[in-house]
Amino acid sequence: MSEFSRVLTTLRQIRGLSPFFALDVGRPDEGWHDGAALLDGSALPATVDRIAARYRTAERRVAASLFFLSYTARLLSPVVAARAVGGTAPDVRPANLWWRYDADGLRVRVKEPAGGVGIVESLAPVVEAVRSVAPVAPGLLWGNAASSAAGALRFVALGGAASAEECVALGEELFAEPPLRGCGDFIPFPGEVAFRRRSCCLYYRLDGGGKCGDCALR
Repeated sequence: MSEFSRVLTTLRQIRGLSPFFALDVGRPDEGWHDGAALLDGSALPATVDRIAARYRTAERRVAASLFFLSYTARLLSPVVAARAVGGTAPDVRPANLWWRYDADGLRVRVKEPAGGVGIVESLAPVVEAVRSVAPVAPGLLWGNAASSAAGALRFVALGGAASAEECVALGEELFAEPPLRGCGDFIPFPGEVAFRRRSCCLYYRLDGGGKCGDCALR
């Protein structure tokens, strides 16, 4: 089986577990940005401004954090789920992406069903791009990534595709190297994936916002 076939097979498998893991493949309709637009140009700054307006915040760093939290949730969820079921994770580097932000929030899809690389290599250019748009601490952004990955592992365990113990072991493996190392801790809890991050995504700074379940401030 070719790599493309393995990725497509894995994406179909994890989509069946939950819509949370769905990731479409191929060129979309008009109105989508090439992934390269995350790294330069006006698309990312304009999107952060739209998020700030949508959530009525004057703090650009809050909007930038919310963008990256959504970005990592959309992309790391299928990547982590693919790893958890023993499949081939897709390439989610910017060069292999399409994305758009609209009334339904952030949407992403991959250009080709190619096999991926590590989480850090996939996300590092986007972390730097986000930090060029707003003064967000790198530890906060990597904490967002860890939170998204841990959330995906929790969904995998709840769906029964892998045991909680297997998911925690995978999470500890994924977070073993910097900059993900030290972003949070898995808390021993029988039969569940429990995670507490060491930073805060700043959601609580929105009007009506609160603290997430894994927030360090809880």
